[in-house]
Amino acid sequence: MARPDRISVAESNRRAWNQAAPVHRETQFARLVDGFSTPGFSCLAPTETGLLHEIGIEGRAVAQLCCNNGRELLSVKNLGAGECVGFDLSDEFIGQARELATIADLDVSFVREDVYSIPPTYDGRFDLAYVTIGALCWLPDLDEFLRVVARLLKDDGSLFLYDMHPILGMFECADRGIPLPRYSYFKAEPFVELGGIDYYGGTTYESAPSYCFQHPLGAVFSACLSSGFVVTHFKEYDKDISSLFEHFEPLDTTFPLSYTLVARKV
Repeated sequence: MARPDRISVAESNRRAWNQAAPVHRETQFARLVDGFSTPGFSCLAPTETGLLHEIGIEGRAVAQLCCNNGRELLSVKNLGAGECVGFDLSDEFIGQARELATIADLDVSFVREDVYSIPPTYDGRFDLAYVTIGALCWLPDLDEFLRVVARLLKDDGSLFLYDMHPILGMFECADRGIPLPRYSYFKAEPFVELGGIDYYGGTTYESAPSYCFQHPLGAVFSACLSSGFVVTHFKEYDKDISSLFEHFEPLDTTFPLSYTLVARKV
């Protein structure tokens, strides 16, 4: 299957994520409401929190791209960040993010926008661009995405990326036992899902097509370099942060399951 054009991918994915929003809300939202009702609450992992403090988060302006329901950006705000703006293409998840911001009584803005189409009014406004798990795989063009990130950042601003390792795109998460690759690491055509997006409960339902893409690490590094970034940190981990491949963690012969990358705009 050839890659569909970027606009049609975005619209189909927007509809699929809007359909997923009430499904995720049913299993996750009450827990987040309880958490953000407590001042200073954070849902971030220690690895993520530690690196954010190393980069320097206090008082810094932060943009999160593909922010979903905003839980991570609200946590960043609670770590001491300054201006925080989250962008996501899903109307429903942006609605949830605004609800959580009100519950948390935090001054965080959420904008319903395809990340490729963020308006120039945000250019040069942020010290940190924050991209977490489950963002890159929905983006068909990494080079263009990193160019958007670069224009949003101030001079000497940083990109912080915390994601599942692309090697996991070779496997089916439902497989147990000895891992057997099912797909090429360099798979060019998108994965297409018609049964909904529920990585929490694993339920299936009829949905608009959702398209996700395999991006090898080489493509991530190349997109950073071609967009004017210098990579200052990269580390791989044997910890699954997707909640889909936890059964790989205890294997005697393991492989990287997640990674962090920091890159500075020059």
